[in-house]
Amino acid sequence: MTDEPSRVPARDPQDLERLLISRQWAGDIDGMVALFEPHAVVDNGEGQLTLGREAIRALFADITATGRKFAVGDQAAAVVNGDLALTSTHLPDGTITAEVARRQSDGTWLWVIDRFSVA
Repeated sequence: MTDEPSRVPARDPQDLERLLISRQWAGDIDGMVALFEPHAVVDNGEGQLTLGREAIRALFADITATGRKFAVGDQAAAVVNGDLALTSTHLPDGTITAEVARRQSDGTWLWVIDRFSVA
């Protein structure tokens, strides 16, 4: 990762959501993708699974190209068990996200599973 403020790593699983939103608002697609493990999976909430960083990059590029901005919501406290964490956010439109993050060998956190909407 670079020393740019937009590319600081997630030192806590709670950082991931904030970093994703700030990078998306800045149009930093590669920075968004850097928050995911290489073989991560994203469920866009419409029943479609996106597997791996290249596919996730394309998904986020498509979303960002529409001008849609991710909303800031009320993030629940992460549930951490060893090197795994469950993160979730209640969004202003009433939907709830759910993600699984894994602690990396350097102590930073990356998402392994991201589900845009569970409710």
